[in-house]
Amino acid sequence: MAHDGAAPGTARGEGPASTAPESGAAGSAEDGHVRFLEDAAARGVSVEVVERGRARSLEEAAANLGIEPREIVKSLVVKHPDGSFLFALIPGDRQISWPKLRRLLGVNRLSMPAADVALAATGYERGTITPLGSTTAWPVWADASIRGRISLGAGAHGLSAFVDSGELFDALAATVEDISDPA
Repeated sequence: MAHDGAAPGTARGEGPASTAPESGAAGSAEDGHVRFLEDAAARGVSVEVVERGRARSLEEAAANLGIEPREIVKSLVVKHPDGSFLFALIPGDRQISWPKLRRLLGVNRLSMPAADVALAATGYERGTITPLGSTTAWPVWADASIRGRISLGAGAHGLSAFVDSGELFDALAATVEDISDPA
């Protein structure tokens, strides 16, 4: 289902696609989810948002969604040595390859920031991070093994979005390279 921008959290022809709690407070789960939906609509990315409930692992989240772990794409925030950040999109059954990513970026060191730093860089808490709706549009690097319909975070805990990976990568001007290794 494509989100038509009519009302945040509503997919065309389906009524509410999300039951994220409403709070209205800046930085709230609702704020992140609304940012996600608004950015997807502005970029022309069709999304189907579903409530998957809380999950204690990626495998549990995949089971809740009825998909394979590889179909969930993790949005990882990576700190560049110059102080900026980037998103690394990695399939759920794989892990980021630091040597590959460092080589592609031409740097000797990269790191995963602490949770509070990732929040400040993206506006999203860990477990809700997505490049869509990030408070800063950091560069996106996507693993070349990601293809077809995927699931990723929708800006709030317990929600996932299904998108076409090619459409997403085009909309984000993502650099697609081999940046992962088997987990």
